[in-house]
Amino acid sequence: MVYDAHRHIGVLPAYPFYGGPPVNPDTTARATVKQLIADLDAEGTERALVIPNYGVPDPAIAFSFNELAIEAAQTDDRIRAGLWISPRPEDEQRTAQALELAGEQGVKALKLSFLLGGRPTDPACRPHLDRIFAEAARHGLVVHVHTSPGAASDIDEVGHLVDWYAGQVPVHLVHFGGGMSGHIKLVGSRFFDWITAGKHVYTDLSWAIGFAPRWLAQEIERRGVGHDRVLFASDQPWGDFTGEFARLAEATGGGELGRLVFEDTFATLYD
Repeated sequence: MVYDAHRHIGVLPAYPFYGGPPVNPDTTARATVKQLIADLDAEGTERALVIPNYGVPDPAIAFSFNELAIEAAQTDDRIRAGLWISPRPEDEQRTAQALELAGEQGVKALKLSFLLGGRPTDPACRPHLDRIFAEAARHGLVVHVHTSPGAASDIDEVGHLVDWYAGQVPVHLVHFGGGMSGHIKLVGSRFFDWITAGKHVYTDLSWAIGFAPRWLAQEIERRGVGHDRVLFASDQPWGDFTGEFARLAEATGGGELGRLVFEDTFATLYD
C-alpha cells in the first residue's frame, strides 16, 4: 500500500529559468484529472494528496489550478486536494478566493511556498499568515510549507511557522529542509524538539540527500518519537516516484515504521 502525501497537478508554461531559453523541466506534469488517475493506477498508489503545480514566477498560474485539484478529489475517492494560497499582500484577493474553497469536499490541506515571494518574518506577510492558519484551524486542514536551503524557504525562516502555529494546526515541512543544512538541523535536534514540545509537525523526504532518510529512521528508533510524523511523498512531476519510493522503503524497512510512513500517517491526517 502506497499513500502519496505530496504531488502536483497542472501544466506550467515554458519559462527561461536561470537566464536560459524557455524550458519545461517538469516533463511528467499532468493537465487533466484523467491523466493523473492513470498515473496513480500505474504506480499502484492507493491515496494521494494533490496540490497545484507551481514554479514559474507568476502566482496566478498556481492559483488557477486550485479548482483542478478539487475536481480531482471529487472525481476519485483516492485523491485529496491541497489549495495554493499565499501570504504576500499582493496575493490577498486571490488567497481570499482560494480560502473560500477550503470547505469544499475533498480539500484537506493548504500549500504555502515562499519561492514565488514573501518571507515568514516579513511584517507585511504576518497578518496574512495569521488568517491562513486561522482558516486551516477552522476547517481542520494541514498547512504544507516548502523548505529548501537559503533565503525565505530555509528551515531557520520556515521554522518560525512551526513555533507560531503548529500548536494548533498541523504543519507539513515539505522536503525535510531541502538540503544538507536543513537535514542536519532537523535530524540533529530541531524536528524532535518540536515533537516533544507538543508541536503538530510532519515532514516528507522528497528531494532529500541520500543519507537523510536512513539517518532520520535511525534517530526515530533511537529517540522513540517521530514514528508517526513522516510521510512518503513523490512530489511528481518535480520528483520521481520510483526513486523516492525506493529510497524511503530501504530506509524504513518493512516493519511498523514503513507502514506508518507509506500508509497509516497519511490516513490519520487525510482520511
